[in-house]
This record gives sequence, C-alpha cells and structure tokens, in this order.
Amino acid sequence: MELEANSTALQKAVEKAKEKESAQRAEFAKMLNTRSGGVYIPPARLRAMQAAASSDKSSPEYQRLSWDALRKSITGIVNRVNVTNIKMIVPELFNENLVRGRGLFARSVMKAQAASLPFTPVFAALVSIINTKLPQVGELVLTRLISQFRRSFKRNDKIVCHSTTTFIAHLVNQAVAHEIISLEILMLLVDRPTDDSIEIAVGFTREVGAFLAENSPKGNGFVFERFRAVLNEGRISQRVQYMIEVLMQVRKDKYKDNPILPEGLDLVEEDEQITHQILLEEELQVQEGLNIFKFDPNYMENEEKYKAIKAEILGEDSDEESGSGSEEDSDEDEEVAETKEGIEDRTETNLVNLRRIIYLTIMNALNYEEAVHKLLKVQLQEGQEIELVNMIIECCSQERSYSTFYGLIGERFSKLNRVWTDSFEEAFRNYYTTIHRYETNRLRNIARFFGHLISTDAISWMVFDCVQVNEDDTTSSSRIFVKIMMQEMMESMGLKNLAERFKDPEVRQGCAGMFPVDIPKNTRFSINYFTSIGLGILTEDMREYLKVCALNVIYRIMQPAHVYFI
Repeated sequence: MELEANSTALQKAVEKAKEKESAQRAEFAKMLNTRSGGVYIPPARLRAMQAAASSDKSSPEYQRLSWDALRKSITGIVNRVNVTNIKMIVPELFNENLVRGRGLFARSVMKAQAASLPFTPVFAALVSIINTKLPQVGELVLTRLISQFRRSFKRNDKIVCHSTTTFIAHLVNQAVAHEIISLEILMLLVDRPTDDSIEIAVGFTREVGAFLAENSPKGNGFVFERFRAVLNEGRISQRVQYMIEVLMQVRKDKYKDNPILPEGLDLVEEDEQITHQILLEEELQVQEGLNIFKFDPNYMENEEKYKAIKAEILGEDSDEESGSGSEEDSDEDEEVAETKEGIEDRTETNLVNLRRIIYLTIMNALNYEEAVHKLLKVQLQEGQEIELVNMIIECCSQERSYSTFYGLIGERFSKLNRVWTDSFEEAFRNYYTTIHRYETNRLRNIARFFGHLISTDAISWMVFDCVQVNEDDTTSSSRIFVKIMMQEMMESMGLKNLAERFKDPEVRQGCAGMFPVDIPKNTRFSINYFTSIGLGILTEDMREYLKVCALNVIYRIMQPAHVYFI
C-alpha cells in the first residue's frame, strides 16, 4: 500500500511539474507575441519562463527568443563600430548568424549610418568586409539603399536622399557597388536641376568623385560638363551656384580632403572584392520579410550549416563537431593517421597552415589575454614554439604603429614557461642579426617590442651579448634598432633605473660589447653613439677608461725623459 501511495504521489508531482512547465511556455509564447511594454514580469519568473521555452530548441518559442537575441546583438555590435575597433568588431559580427539575420544587419547598418553621417566610411568598410565572405549580405544592403533612394527622390525627401546617396558613394569607393550606379544617380539628379537635386548631386560627387576620376574618367567628365551647363543657365540660387564652383575647385585639388579610402579603412584586398552591378531602374528584391521573425522548421540544421561557414571564415575548428563523431569515424581517422605517419611533408604545407592559424587567432582576439588563451590552445609540435614567437613579432611589425597589445602577449608568454623565454631570447638574436632586411617602420615596431620585453624582465638582459656597438660591427639599421629599443626601455623604466640596472655586475658582463673598453677607438664610438641618443649617463665608466688611457699615454711619453734626467 505504501509503494502504491508513493508511486501515485510521484505521478501527481510529475504531472504537476509538466503542467507548470507547459503553462510557463504558454505564458512566454503569449508574451512574445505581444508588443513591447505590457505587464511587468519579475526577473526570476522571466528566467523560469525562458528556461521552459529553451528546453526544446526546435520550438517556436525558443526560435523567437534566439531571434530577439540576434537582433539585439547585431544592433549593439553595429552601433559600436569605429575606425579603431573595426578589426575587432568584424569577428563578433561573424559569430552571429548573419545569413539568418542579414535583414536585421541591413536595417541596423542603414539606421546607424543615417543617424551619424560622418561615420559613413566606417559602415561602408564594415559592409565591404562582410561582403567578401557573405556576398548576399552586401547585395541586400545595396539593394535596399537603391530602393530607399528611389522612394526618397520621388517624395522629395532631401534628408533621406542625402544620407542614402552618401552611403552608396562609399560603397562604390569600397568596390561593393559598381560605378555605373553612381553615374546613373548623378544623371538623374542633374537632368532636371533644382536647388535640392543639385545640392545632393554636389555632395554625392564630392564623396565619389575621386573614384570616378580614376575608374571612369569619361563619365566623370560628362557629369562635370553638365554641372557647367547648369551653372551657365543660372536657373538655380546663388548659394547652390557657389557650391558648384567649390566642387570645381575640389576637383582641381584632386579631392585631397575626400580620398577614395580614408586612412585605416583600406581593409579588403583587391582580389577578394566582390562588386554588385545593380542598375537604378531594374526591379529590386528588398526582401522586407527578412526583418520579421518566421518559424523555421529546419532551424537546427541551418544553425549547424552556419557554424561550418563561421568556422571557415574565422579559421576556427568547432569543438562540438570534432567531439560528436562516431567511433567508426574515429577509427577511420586513426587508420588514416597511421598511413600518413610515414609520409614526410617537404612542401611545408603544415607550417603554412600553422602560421595562418596563429595569425587569424591573433587578429580575432579582443585583447591580449584572450589572444594568449587562444594561442595556448594551438597544437604545436616540439620545437615549433619559435614559429609562434616569430608570428607574434611579424604581426607586430606589420602594424602601422607599435601596439602594446603585442608586447603584452610576448610578456605573458615569456613569464609562463622557460621554453617561451628561451624562444623569445633566440628570436631577439635572430632579428638583431637580420635587422638590416626590414624597412624603417617594421624595424621600429620590432625594436619597441623587444624594448618592452627587456624592460619588464620578460627576457634576460644577457641577450645583449650579441650587440657590439662599434664602427665595424654595426650598420645604420642596427644602430636605429638599438636606439629605439633603448629609448623604449628608458620610457618604461626611467633613466635613473635604467642606468642603475646597467651597473649591475651580471648585466655589465653581458653588455660588454655595448660599452667596449678594449681599445679607445671603439670606446669613443660607443660614447658618441649613446650620448647622441640621450643616454650619455651610461657612458661614465667608458669616459673614466679613456681618462686612464690618456694618462697612461702621457706617462709613457714622459717616462724616458724622466729616466734621462736621473
């Protein structure tokens, strides 16, 4: 009887829990289908309702929840983009399902651009980068912009027309849109001139004129002939006539204040660009339905497909995919590995792939801590640590100016393990002996990188044993390298601490080649060099050595005469 009572109570409890869960899901679905606002729901209850809806990932409630999260995430990422962080924003965007949310992205980027016109080149560069990997996204943004321009032109909406043409101009500059669309828009604007249409045409020409002058000189010349005709006709106001005259002067100055690609936004290689040729009068598919949530019966399958696309774009392997294989697949992989074990790769394909993975990992990291965390997960064979070190330094050298991001990565690695410290010390010696092969900007970045490592004691000061400061063993490149490195160390440590550190007996022994006291010629060279770079305080011992040498010379000259008088 007790067992029957317990089983009955258990069944009732299970049924009650199911009823509660279904009620929560129904209430959550009702809440999702209503407009924003409504009744306040306590956070604890909201979390319980979300958990109930998330139990079945194929349910409409879960899909609606993920759709809202996708919309908020894309909007937030787009609103944060600027020139300095665009390289970090792009991986974040690709982490979101841009195939499913391409309508959301197009709407967000168009709204953000219309609200802040000075940032239009940044938004155009963002669309250009995404267009190289997902052309359907770039095509959708361009299609909607052209459609919006046609509507605003018919409605005489000057504000929308101006913002839309500005965005299209920069998409032409970024080679997302073909230049023919810009010529069609210009001809439409100047065909029947009014003050507003000419004002928009002048603004549009200032943004896209440099590109047209280079890629379509005949079309550009025809547009300016039309501007001259409008100016001579005198049907427009004096204010707009003056704008055309200013545009003529801008053209003579070769658009020096309106370059094709502003500094820091030339981010897409020419061979990777995908240009969409959409005409102004053709029938457009704006796909407004992509802005609205729709239930997807193949939701999980489509999400897995995008994970594969994302892994290919970002160069990352999906842990879930690698761990979900069957035992048969793992056995087959083992057999393939055994057959390939005896094959020697002499094409260095594996090394090239390793460098590619390291490069993408560094470029996609938000900060140095994330970069180190991801780099430690890279599978390295024994002896390949130097390859990772070299890639960190090469990435640092490729930047337009030195970034402490790389110095902090090197410092963290060097303090993790003695293997990494030895690798960075070996890299210092290698780069110093081959520094003459690098151009000035790369040399400067490498010098500041090693200056950071040495000043923070990430690597030993004994690496200076390879530096010989004299006329015979230095080149112009090595002298510049040592100068920039020492100045970086001085800025980090301070001149007083730097001088005290070089007086340490162990450091002095390792730096004997930098402060030579073998022959006066080398000593004088070193004194003059360090004095010229503002580090004369480090030459005190060498100056004392020269004084002693001078006294010895005088003593030797006077010694025979002294003996003679005796």
